[in-house]
Amino acid sequence: MSLWFPRLASDRALAAHPVDGPFVLTLAHHNANRVYCLNEAARTRGLHRGMLFSDARAFCPDLASRPADPAADRRFLGALRRWAVRWSPWVGFEGQDGLVLDITGASHLFGGEEVMLAAMRARLDRAGLTVRIGLGDTRGAAWARAHHGEDAALESLPVAALRLEPETVTALQRMGLRSIGQLADSPRAPLARRFGPGLLMRLDQALGSQPEQISPEADPPHYAVRMTLPDPIGLADDVMAGTQRLLDRLCRTLEAHHAGARTLCLTLRRVDGDARDVELRLARPLRDPARILPLFRRGVSEVDAGFGIDQMRLEAIRVEPLPPEQVTQRGTRDPGRLDDLLSRIGTRIGLENVQRFLPADSHIPERSFTVVPAAYSEPGGSWVCLRPRPVLLFPPEPVAATGPRPPGRFRWRRMALSTGRATGPERISPEWWLVDDAWQSGIRDYWQVETLQGRRLWMFYTPQAPGWFVQGEFA
Repeated sequence: MSLWFPRLASDRALAAHPVDGPFVLTLAHHNANRVYCLNEAARTRGLHRGMLFSDARAFCPDLASRPADPAADRRFLGALRRWAVRWSPWVGFEGQDGLVLDITGASHLFGGEEVMLAAMRARLDRAGLTVRIGLGDTRGAAWARAHHGEDAALESLPVAALRLEPETVTALQRMGLRSIGQLADSPRAPLARRFGPGLLMRLDQALGSQPEQISPEADPPHYAVRMTLPDPIGLADDVMAGTQRLLDRLCRTLEAHHAGARTLCLTLRRVDGDARDVELRLARPLRDPARILPLFRRGVSEVDAGFGIDQMRLEAIRVEPLPPEQVTQRGTRDPGRLDDLLSRIGTRIGLENVQRFLPADSHIPERSFTVVPAAYSEPGGSWVCLRPRPVLLFPPEPVAATGPRPPGRFRWRRMALSTGRATGPERISPEWWLVDDAWQSGIRDYWQVETLQGRRLWMFYTPQAPGWFVQGEFA
């Protein structure tokens, strides 16, 4: 059985956001915006796939459009493949907009092929999907009927139904071979010499003379384990012991697929039918039970077991690749004590609140760094600056002083300070390509001012609007 969804992309887009009237999805191709997929209303107005979007708007002024998302279409087709497994366990992809099913030995479970086909079509119609279904003794015959006539005899279908290249189809038509039956009755040797073995292979696959297998897509691994207890438990130590058993099984599955867990969810079902979840987010992907288990202690100790827990389930909600590490004579790299510390702190205050500073490519002091969550970033880059920068940076604070050179005496934060040594100036200009209200006043002349009271300040002077400010303090 072959399922062809001729308007898969537009049906998916319209199911999320319906549109009345003609509608197309557009995609840039060869420096031009072209029609990628369209609905039936747009087709009846004379539009077709591949035409320029500007031409489509000229033909249909009230045309609605959206950008196409081929990645989302592939995910949607994958969801349809999983749905089709209910009809047959042997389901594979057929191009970018179709599925193929081997229903041998499965159709009688639904009352026969015709009943099965009608039920499948009814479900897809209710979902708002346009589908053409072809049945055949071979994969090629099913594809041909789905694309060129669901109830037609195979010999009467055009040669294009053999999944040939457009150039080959045109050449065959010029020779007068327009149908599969005419092609099958023609001498094979001249056809093989002119078109190669690919033409006869497609013909034999459609007629059943040469087998063609269906390669079903493997289901993604399921990272979840469960344990049913013979007697309810309620002590935290007992729950931790059960969690350890679940972790051992789950981590073996993760290791087999070279993956690591970033987010884990432990579900504890109580005797009264209620359930409690303990979620654990890790700073780095892990599959080591000895490192993960202690991180569950805090969450497990806060669970109300009620009259007891009779079932435990552990699932890796978020999984990331974790390839094997190269072992050297010095052993593996550091096991990640910092990552474990981040995970422990993150369970209390949230991983997003544990942050690190990373260098940014800007000579403006406020923009020379970025603050990002430490769990979702890697330390990298280098701080490049020709002059030293203060450890503590804060918004500019005005100082009562005049003149282009640092004042001998001034007050800052209710402190009377005297300048002992001043180094500078370092002139910093605004980044003209960015809009920043704080730098609208123009250039700044920065000085390193060491006071007799022990303060080492980073001060600047604004020549265009005379004034002194303190923006940082050195350690």
